[in-house]
Order: sequence, then C-alpha cells, then structure tokens
Amino acid sequence: MFRFCATTFALFAATAALAAPTPTVPVETLKAVTQELSSDSYAGRAPTSAEEPKTIKYIADRMAKAGLKAGNHGSWYQDVPMVEIAAMPTSMRFTGGAGPVTLAYKTDMVVGTLRVVPKVAIDNSDVVFVGYGITAPQLGWNDYAGVDVKGKTVLILINDPDWESPTLAGKFGGRAMTYYGRWTYKYEEAARQGAAAALIIHDTVPAAYPFDVVVSSWAKPRLNLDAANNHMDESAAIGWMTSAAAAHVFTAAGQDFNKLRDAAKTAGFKAVPMSVKMSVAMENTVRRQNSRNVIGILPGKTQPNDYVVYSAHWDHLGRCLPVKGDGICNGALDNASGVAGLIAMAEMNAQSGPAQRSQIFLSVTAEESGLLGSRYYAEHPVYPLARTVGGVNMDGLNVLGKTRDVTIVGVGKSELDAYVTRWAAQGGRTITPEANPEKGHYYRSDHFSFARLGVPMVAAGSGNDLVQGGVAAGRAAADDYVANRYHKPQDEYDPKWNWDGAVQDLEMYYGIGRELADSTAWPNWVPTAEFRAIRDQSRSGK
Repeated sequence: MFRFCATTFALFAATAALAAPTPTVPVETLKAVTQELSSDSYAGRAPTSAEEPKTIKYIADRMAKAGLKAGNHGSWYQDVPMVEIAAMPTSMRFTGGAGPVTLAYKTDMVVGTLRVVPKVAIDNSDVVFVGYGITAPQLGWNDYAGVDVKGKTVLILINDPDWESPTLAGKFGGRAMTYYGRWTYKYEEAARQGAAAALIIHDTVPAAYPFDVVVSSWAKPRLNLDAANNHMDESAAIGWMTSAAAAHVFTAAGQDFNKLRDAAKTAGFKAVPMSVKMSVAMENTVRRQNSRNVIGILPGKTQPNDYVVYSAHWDHLGRCLPVKGDGICNGALDNASGVAGLIAMAEMNAQSGPAQRSQIFLSVTAEESGLLGSRYYAEHPVYPLARTVGGVNMDGLNVLGKTRDVTIVGVGKSELDAYVTRWAAQGGRTITPEANPEKGHYYRSDHFSFARLGVPMVAAGSGNDLVQGGVAAGRAAADDYVANRYHKPQDEYDPKWNWDGAVQDLEMYYGIGRELADSTAWPNWVPTAEFRAIRDQSRSGK
C-alpha cells in the first residue's frame, strides 16, 4: 500500500487549502461594527465602565447572528476578575556609600506594587545591580548566577544585551527585542528570585519610548488580574528610574554606571552588590472589579477537541484627556476595527461550514491595561492550551488601501511564518521585514498571552508598500496615525476609509486559520524561541 510521509501529507493539505475558494470578505460588516463600537455612545469602551455591558452584548449578538455558538459552556462570556491599585508613594531614598540620594516621584522615578495590600514599606534594602535581569538557561545566560537577592532591591537594564546590533544576528535576536527584554519579564524574574523591589533603569532608545510615557502609564491607578493570594508572590515594589537618576545612585555606591552597563552586555557578567540601601513607602487604594471576555465557537467536524483561535480586544481607553473639547478616546482603529475583523472571520467561516477542528472567536478585555483579558483566558482557558493548535490575533485593520507586502511581527519565532508567507503569496504579496523589531511589538498585543504559554500565534498584516503611493505614502500615513490619532480622541471612524487593504489581510487570516483548522498539523516554535520549552512540555502532557 502506498503511504504518504508526514511532509508529503502536510504539503498536500496546504495545497488543497490554498485551492479552496475564500468566501467574500463582508465589508459592510467591517464598516457597521467599527462605526457602532467607536461611536460616542460606547464612551471609549473602558473595561468595567458603565458602557461595558452594552459593548460585550453587541459583540455577543453579532457573534450569534454570524452563526457561532456560545463558547463558554453555554455562555457568551468569561468573567475576568480584576483589581485596581492606586499607589501613592512620596519619594525613594538610597543611603550609604558617598551619601544619600533622594529620587522624586514622577521626575526621577515611578513606583507601584502588584500586591493587594493597603501599605508597602521597604526599609534599608540592600541594592544589587543585575544587568539585564535575565535567566535563560537555553542560551547559557544567568544574570542572577552566584548572587542571592531575596529581600533585596535589584536594578535592571531595559531591553536585552544585544539590542544595539545593526542586524538580527545575536544570542538575543540582535536588534530584535526578545521577551527577555520586556519590562514585564524583568519583574517576573525578579519576583522568582525573591527580590523585595525591582527597578528598571529607563533609556529612551532601548525602551522605545521616553520616560514621560512611563510616567503617564504608572502615575495613575493601575489594573491587574485579581488573585487569591493577593499577588503576595510578587516583589513588594516595582518601578522605573531614569538613567540620570541611576547614574547618581551608582556614583554614590562608588560604581561607574557606564562601565557596568557595558559589562552587562557580555556573557558571564556577574551581578554587582552595591554599597547602598533603598527605602520606599506607599499607601494603596484598592478597588476590586470585574470585566468580561466574549467567546464564540464553531465546533469542528472530525477533530472537535482541537482548537484554532481568532482574537481581538474590544476595550479602549474610555474617557481621556480632552483634545479640542473631545474627551472620548473612541478607539475606532484600535480596536473596533479588529473586533469587526473578528466578526467578519466568524461570518466567513460559518458560511464555509464547519472545519475539521473547532474554531474559537475570542474578544478580550483590558488589552490596553496590560493584555489582562487574554492573559486571563490563557491562564484559565475554556479550551485546553495543549489542544490549541495556534491562531491569529487582529489589532487594528488596514484602512489605507491595498499593499504589495505583508509584515510579520516577531518573524523567525515559529513555524507559522510559513503559513503567512504562503497566504501572502496567494494574494500576490511578499514579506517585508518588521521596520522596528527593537520596539518589541510582538510582546505588546494579545497574541503574546498565548505565546508565553506555548501557543504559536500569528501577528502579521499589511506592510507599508501601498499600491497607491508606495512605501513613502505608507510610512507617512503610519507616522501620521501615531502622531495624531493613536490613543487620542481623534481615533474615530471615517466613512472615507479604504477597506481594500483590510480585505487583503482578512483573506490571508481566513486562509491561515482555515488551513490550520482543516489539517492535523501542530506548528511549533523554532528551537531557540523563548516559548519552545513550554510548548513541548504542554504537548507532551496533552
């Protein structure tokens, strides 16, 4: 009997999927959903706001109309328990060495806590400089080797050791940021090491944003997922300091900040205990509240216990700083358009009929607060992550027109890159390298919540090479959006938008998702990816 090898079968399945007709993208759905969710009546869709029930009901109703089934054991919703902490510190003080250094809140530093407690007080905590604060055994790197930081304060550099590389070659991805470079990872690792406080040293270029952006995000009440242990396993204090403030602290400790910063880039760097101690105190106002994810599903025909996921966050910033009298951040592109794409995907897949595997359509809350809704789903999955094949996240559709190219965010991490490349070519487009891989965009949207727990996710979309206007026009439009509309009240629905580029992308997303859903393939991360080990472990216990 003739037998297909696995590779032959995979190629056969991919060819069959490419040959299958793609349903027409429902442009009227894109327009209607985007316009509705970004109207002033939704007041910017802030999580836990008075407008949340209206928002999630509209999404659930559209999912039902598209032909989905309620995705959480008969309910359209998944509760996401959250806690808001407003921390009120005064100053931060370093003593010992050459003399005291006092850092002013919002000028020299920002600090807060993840612990759900009324007060935090750290007195005379020993300070240790731990370089980039990375523990990556598969890369032969451990900034905490040979040092005990339990109960101490760690000072950590932002990004990862080879961020200044002009290429993508390097232990940590060269110019491209890895997860080890993200501030979230640095706090997580410091907590695992038992640090009482973790302070990241800010630098605009490797951080990819100025210190005032940090201040605007931190010097206000901050949402986090609630936890039964009140997050007491986290460091008591986490925060940032400017590089100028850090230099003063290092000088007081008799250390050369620039010299140690350079030393931290090399393998074998050893953490440096400092001859200073840190003290800080803060009082916290705590408010527990609840938000919700929206979940729909199309059950599979032959492999219903395998799952492919499409995701898009429904939340935005709500009421925000007024600009020209407008104080509602409507979030039309970010991310009412992504939710519209999610509904369009539901309609297209329902029209095609059930795939072999089940397809999940997930609209998550609190992306703008730190990917909280997707993180909660990933940590409390309705459908097991070990049986979740992969998927596509949609965060802002292209409303500028068709492009000649597609950009993969986080290229080179997973085998899903090949799927994107195939389906881009199906639409006559080529792959263009990510313009600013050092900014770590892969870790800044909801696909990352799945990735960090092992599930490969596509984060890809239109590049800048517009069919009408070329690269120059595409980059100018992108820059204009960031400067004038991103996270501002001016991100509003425009009836003059050109949806042709969104149609291109949605045809690609449909193709990728459908190919995954109609196959037996289990795409993995490349061997050097940060998430390979957890995927392998998850799949081994499936």
